[in-house]
Amino acid sequence: MLKITDLIVAYDGIEAVKGISFEVPEKQIVTLIGANGAGKSTTLRAITGVVKTAAGSIVFQDGNITNLPVDAIVAKGITLVPEGRRIFQSLTVLENLKVGAYLQKGNLQESLDEVYDLFPWFKERLWQVAGTLSGGEQQMLAVARALMSRPKLLIMDEPSLGLAPLIVKNIFETIERINQQGVTILLIEQNANMALHVSDKAYVLETGRITLEGTGEELLNNEDVRKSYLG
Repeated sequence: MLKITDLIVAYDGIEAVKGISFEVPEKQIVTLIGANGAGKSTTLRAITGVVKTAAGSIVFQDGNITNLPVDAIVAKGITLVPEGRRIFQSLTVLENLKVGAYLQKGNLQESLDEVYDLFPWFKERLWQVAGTLSGGEQQMLAVARALMSRPKLLIMDEPSLGLAPLIVKNIFETIERINQQGVTILLIEQNANMALHVSDKAYVLETGRITLEGTGEELLNNEDVRKSYLG
């Protein structure tokens, strides 16, 4: 579904991503793991059009989307759940969800019903101001808002960051449910243990280069990965 080839992204002449190549097959969960500064978030920003690439190609469903505008990429079926949630704090839950559907041409109520199926508690709290939700609830709202555009590929940047262990467990259960509904997922996650357990395929990114790849299970059992990322 998504194919990255020889991708280079540079800031002020310094390469943050140094010619990486990887694929995200349809209906799978693929994870990028790595330390802070490895180039993971920069890679996601390039895919979603937030930053420009210096070289390489990004192909989605056989169409080249390299350096397209953000709204054009969203319209093609790619949606990002950004690090730090970035919901609209002063808007209600319902208003946040409607913002997520701004490019959606389908039935708004159908999209809302699908979100309610994943997050039933939204129905009783549609008029609650989003900024008054707990951290875990805000993360769930960020995911739900992204799903309102009915993405084919959902990209998630550190969805468990700063959340309590029980909420992290709920987040990953939700990721698996979304994937089971046919949505392809590209995940960046510092909680490598949880991420690799749900991943079909995973890549290790170090200082802008992919140094290791395999199935989630293979990387869970890799001694280098265990020492560096699993503790």
